[in-house]
Amino acid sequence: MNSNDRKLLKEELGLMEDAITMLRHSYDKCCNIELRNDLGMDEQESFEALCSRFARASDIFIQKLLRLVDKVDLEQPGTIRDRINRAEKKGIIDHADQLVDIRNLRNDIAHEYLPDAMRDIWKTVLIYTPVLIAAFDNLKAYIKQ
Repeated sequence: MNSNDRKLLKEELGLMEDAITMLRHSYDKCCNIELRNDLGMDEQESFEALCSRFARASDIFIQKLLRLVDKVDLEQPGTIRDRINRAEKKGIIDHADQLVDIRNLRNDIAHEYLPDAMRDIWKTVLIYTPVLIAAFDNLKAYIKQ
């Protein structure tokens, strides 16, 4: 690995570490909120922060870190799906479909505005946040190899 790639990898890992710290904070907070139809403004704001942090962390992970790992591993660039499939083969993620779901959920977060649909998104983000955190932990272990 050349020094530029090493520096970039270190920077991106730092960004992801910060993003995961913030995501964990929001996740822990939202796990204690009962999802009901009459959430107060503060509770809704907590879920909005969770979704924003989830989307940011998933972007850094998929768009930056997995791409950089492929570059370091001398993989040919390809689609997001190619990147995800290679991550599964490398043992960074357990199931490629889960990361595809995370990517789709990120897109749903960015494009959904209906309150009822947002509650469903919040539920799903609560399910997939631990998956994203575990994937990052696996990535750090892969890089140390």
